[in-house]
Amino acid sequence: MAAVRRKVMEVLEGSTVSPPPIWLMRQAGRYLPEYRRTRAAAGSFLDLCYSPDLATEVTLQPIRRYGFDAAILFSDILVIPDGLKRNVHFVEGSGPRMDPIDEDAIMALAPDGVLGHLAPVMQAVRQIRAELPAETTLLGFCGAPWTVATYMIAGHGTPDQAPARLFGYRHPKAFAHLLAVLADLSADYLVAQIDAGADVVQIFDSWAGVLGEAEFEAYAVEPVARIIRSVKARRPQAKVIAFAKGAGLQLVTYRQKTGADMIGLDWSVPLSFAKDLQKDGPVQGNLDPMRVVSGGKALDEGIDAILEALGQGPLVFNLGHGITPAADPDHVTHLVDRVRGMHR
Repeated sequence: MAAVRRKVMEVLEGSTVSPPPIWLMRQAGRYLPEYRRTRAAAGSFLDLCYSPDLATEVTLQPIRRYGFDAAILFSDILVIPDGLKRNVHFVEGSGPRMDPIDEDAIMALAPDGVLGHLAPVMQAVRQIRAELPAETTLLGFCGAPWTVATYMIAGHGTPDQAPARLFGYRHPKAFAHLLAVLADLSADYLVAQIDAGADVVQIFDSWAGVLGEAEFEAYAVEPVARIIRSVKARRPQAKVIAFAKGAGLQLVTYRQKTGADMIGLDWSVPLSFAKDLQKDGPVQGNLDPMRVVSGGKALDEGIDAILEALGQGPLVFNLGHGITPAADPDHVTHLVDRVRGMHR
C-alpha cells in the first residue's frame, strides 16, 4: 500500500509541491453557516473550545466543505490564561475580557494544573485526528507569549498594546517573568498536542508588529525561541510554524533566531521580500483576507501573484491573517479551486 502523502508536511521538509497545499487561518469560523449553528448550540465560546465533540465538529466543517490540505484545531490563544485562573470570558461583539494582571499577581502565578485544565483540548485533538482523512495534516497551536501577555496586562484587546508596552518598560523583571511562564506553559501545551496527534504546531504572534527593534528581540524572538527549543528537545521530530504578524524587516532573521521550520507571512509582506525569505526555507501565506471578501478580479489577481512569486519554492498557501466573518463561502471555494489550478 502506498504511503499517505501529507502535502503540508512535505513543504515543511523543504519540498516544492505543485500546486501548493492550502489551508486558511480561522478557516473554522463565523463565515460558515454550519459553524454559526454549532456555536449557537454550544453556549459560551469557551464551552465550544472545551467540548471535544463540538471542537471536533467545527474543526472538520471546513475540511468537509473545501477539502483543505490541513485542519487546525479549534481553540483559542487565551486558554492558557484561562488555565491560570485569570477569569477569561468573551463578550459578544467586543471580544475577550479577563482580570488585568499586575506585578504581584505575575509573581504569584501557579502553572500547576494548567495542562489538566486543558485536557479537553487534547481529547479534541485525538478525536480530530481519528476522524480526519489520512492525507490531511493536523495543526495544533498556541498564542505567542507576547501576544497572550498583551491581553493579560490590559484585560482586553487594545489597538496598539500600549498597556503591555508600558508595563514592559516600567516593570521589566515582572514582564520577563510573565513571558517566561507563558513560554514554558506553551511548550508543555504544544508537546501535549503533538502527543495527542497534531502533526505540526503553529505559534501565533498577532501583535508582533507593534514592537520596536529591542522589544521585538526580547518579547517576540526570545520567548518563541524558548518554546521551540523546549518542544524540539522533547519531540525532535516536531515541526513548528511561527507567524509574527507585522514583523516586516525583522523577518529576515526571525526563522534563524527562533528555530521555526516555516514562517507565516502577513499580507503586508511584499512578494519580492517573501521570495528572498523563501530562499532560507518554507513560507506560508499571504493573501489579504479582504480579497476573499471582495471576490472577483481582486481575488484572482491576489492568488495569481502569490503563485507566480512563490509557487516555484516551498509554499503553503494561506491568508495573511485570519479569514473574516464577512467572507463569502463561495469565494473560498473559488480560492481553493484556483490555487489548485481549476480556474486559471
